[in-house]
Amino acid sequence: MTGWLEGRRALIVGAGSGIGRAVVNAFQQEGARVAVLERDAAKCEALEAEVPGLPVVTGDATTRTANDEAVAATVEAYGGLDILVNCVGIFDFYRGIGDLDADTIDSAFDEMFRTNVKSHLHSVKAALPALREAQGTVILTESTSAYYPGRGGVLYVPSKFAVRGLVTALAHELAPRIRVNGVAPGGTLNTDLRGLGSLGLGDERLNDAPDRAAELSARVPLQVALSGEDHAWSYVFLASSRSRGITGDVIHPDGGIGVKA
Repeated sequence: MTGWLEGRRALIVGAGSGIGRAVVNAFQQEGARVAVLERDAAKCEALEAEVPGLPVVTGDATTRTANDEAVAATVEAYGGLDILVNCVGIFDFYRGIGDLDADTIDSAFDEMFRTNVKSHLHSVKAALPALREAQGTVILTESTSAYYPGRGGVLYVPSKFAVRGLVTALAHELAPRIRVNGVAPGGTLNTDLRGLGSLGLGDERLNDAPDRAAELSARVPLQVALSGEDHAWSYVFLASSRSRGITGDVIHPDGGIGVKA
């Protein structure tokens, strides 16, 4: 039995840990040939050691140069590109407007939207010629934070609303040759999601919170604490031909947070 992504060529942006790393594993398990872009050099070294032969580009996904290099490496290795996934993100640890000093707003806003929004734009722009040729698909990482209150702060939530907007705008613009969809994960275990350096949160990780699994499972009807591995299968479905009639849409692997009691 062949995999859902047999022979497909994929670039995963932000693949060094968490959801992105799980997507690499799931895509390969389903038969895809995968390349990655990751900013953290140590994570890149780990990827190369764990997945021999994997094309790995070390670079900052918020820049044109890194995305151009990653797309070129993918096309050189596999002869084209069918699937683009962006899993890049940074968090504000629930900081509200009352928590922000006025003199930090400019730098924090720029860092948040550069990372969570501009990286997606650069990834799609760099991949566009190859995706058009292949009639490929794009999957961007949204968040449950863009659908329900309280799941992020005053900077993170708007940045994820912006990714929702990108999915809608790009799906409309790029049809019929390219499909564009989103995955909006809920709270996730085993992620290396970091805080904003401009707010002094660069060394904080969301997963460092005590009793994280219990907290995540208690907030959703299914009472599950989901991992990157759980979320990865939503990306597999959207990347596959089984979703060929879906564009401009989103999958919500969030434990049923929207179900009302």
